[in-house]
Amino acid sequence: MSISIGDTLPQATLLRMGDGGPESVQLGPIIEGRNVVLFGLPGPFTGTCSEAHVPSFMRTKQALSDAGVDEVVCFAVSDPFVMGAWSEQTGAGDAGLTMLADSSGDFTRALGLAFDAPPAGLYGRTARHSMYVVDGVVKLFHLDENPGVCEASAGEAMLDSIQKSTG
Repeated sequence: MSISIGDTLPQATLLRMGDGGPESVQLGPIIEGRNVVLFGLPGPFTGTCSEAHVPSFMRTKQALSDAGVDEVVCFAVSDPFVMGAWSEQTGAGDAGLTMLADSSGDFTRALGLAFDAPPAGLYGRTARHSMYVVDGVVKLFHLDENPGVCEASAGEAMLDSIQKSTG
C-alpha cells in the first residue's frame, strides 16, 4: 500500500553530491516543522523526467515559495553521482530544487511507490508522484498512474492544489 494523505513520512537517509563527494542527508530535518514538496520520478536523464517533470518544478519553484513552500525536493532510485550530473544538466540545482538519491530504494519501498518497467530497463524505480508535506505529514498526494506521463504530479498541478487548499 502506498503512502497517502494524513500519513507521516518515514525516516530516511538519502544521498546528494557535496563538494567532497557523496553526502548522507537525513530527511527528518528537511521536513520537520517545514512545508515541503517532494516529488519522485522513475529515471534521471529519461525523457519524461527530463523534459516534463523536473522542468515543471523549475517553472513553479518561485510560485511554490510564494505559497509558503520552504523547499522542493526531487528524489529517484539512483546514485548521487547521476543525480548531481542531472541537476547540473537540467539546471535544477540552480533553480533551487534539492536533488537527492534514494540509492538503496529503501525510501521508495517504505512509501509503497516502487515499480518496474521492464521494457524500458527500469527496475525498482520510484513511481512518478508529488506530495505536499507539512511538518512531516502528507497533506496532498498526486500520483501519475502511467510512468511515461507527467500530469497529476507536475509542478503546476501541485501548485494549484496547494493554492486551493491554503487559499
